[in-house]
Amino acid sequence: MRVALFVTCVNDAVYPATGIATVRLLERLGVAVDFPAAQTCCGQPQFNTGYRRETEPLVRRTARAFEGYEYVVTPSASCAAMVREHYPKFGETALPARTYELTEFLVDVLGVTDVGAYFPHTVTYHPSCHGLRLLGLGERPRRLLEAVKGLELRELPGADECCGFGGTFAVKNSAVSAAMGQDKVRNALSTGADVLCGADNSCLMHIGGILRRQDAPQRALHIADILASTEEEPLL
Repeated sequence: MRVALFVTCVNDAVYPATGIATVRLLERLGVAVDFPAAQTCCGQPQFNTGYRRETEPLVRRTARAFEGYEYVVTPSASCAAMVREHYPKFGETALPARTYELTEFLVDVLGVTDVGAYFPHTVTYHPSCHGLRLLGLGERPRRLLEAVKGLELRELPGADECCGFGGTFAVKNSAVSAAMGQDKVRNALSTGADVLCGADNSCLMHIGGILRRQDAPQRALHIADILASTEEEPLL
């Protein structure tokens, strides 16, 4: 099986290790991965801010970049939701049907929950709003985490509450965004977990920034990084 990696802007610019981890993980499972170089921003920031005219060229470019691939896999619930939920509003229907967030691709397409990962740490999972409400990822990420050797999964209080990032929301409503982030961090720290993980580095950037400013003994980490970790090549 061959897939295209839709790495997303945030991962490409700020968290390239997550893109690398996604490739390592998929290749370990026997999947050949291509990286179409023509990919760029999917248009989510523009669309969410109300700039539909500015969004359309990015929608068309993204659709062209991934032509010919049966599966397009992305380690981002929010960008997957943009393509699946909003691209049809621009008349693009082929790409949405072929786009999968990483954990749903693993569980639904490859049919695996045990990916051979090893991560001997305590972890709590934050389900981002797009993954929870738009994609309906449900228990898929948790099932993958529960199968990781050495990992202890701890429940996150208020897990279904927004972390406050919301892309441009964090800029336009910074005080509210920061307060929501503080609530999420307080709940995450109450678990005593070493790591807070999620399927969206945009949310993890927001939460992780608060954790670092507090010098908190907890790290924000993408689920792809955990699933790519093995006994032979441990992440931490």
